[in-house]
Amino acid sequence: MPTRHFVTRLHPDDRVDPGKAGPQVMRHVTVNVAESPLAWLAARGMVSDAQYRAGERLRTDYERAGLAGRVTMRWDAAPPSKSRGGARAADASLARIDAHRRFHAAVEHVGPGLADICWRVICAGEGIGGAEKALGWPSRSGKLVLTLALDRLARFYGTG
Repeated sequence: MPTRHFVTRLHPDDRVDPGKAGPQVMRHVTVNVAESPLAWLAARGMVSDAQYRAGERLRTDYERAGLAGRVTMRWDAAPPSKSRGGARAADASLARIDAHRRFHAAVEHVGPGLADICWRVICAGEGIGGAEKALGWPSRSGKLVLTLALDRLARFYGTG
């Protein structure tokens, strides 16, 4: 399980009485900001250990492949020769290519209807409610579809 980092926040949308206008008292909410939506589901027993491990393998492949958008430019230059670390750079490139292939093979194995929820929740770290809205699904359907997708991922990665 991921390391825990708790932050207490005032949440402006969490009003005590939503029908009441004007200033209201808001709840203090403690949030583990290091926890992914998948880890949140696993901590509450909503996904099995095999499903959690398969989802984490997909997320790891996604990150190793460098498929996430970068915020800034990379300033590190490639080493000019093998004597200055060129072999390590080639190994890193091969690892990135392998992760890229595994990620796309896993997404293809999951299937077109289930890959969308996998990418949104596991790779992008979007909550299930937000993913349901973005995909135009009825509320409370995302968890069921995600568990079906995680079952397929577990078969692909051999974790289940």
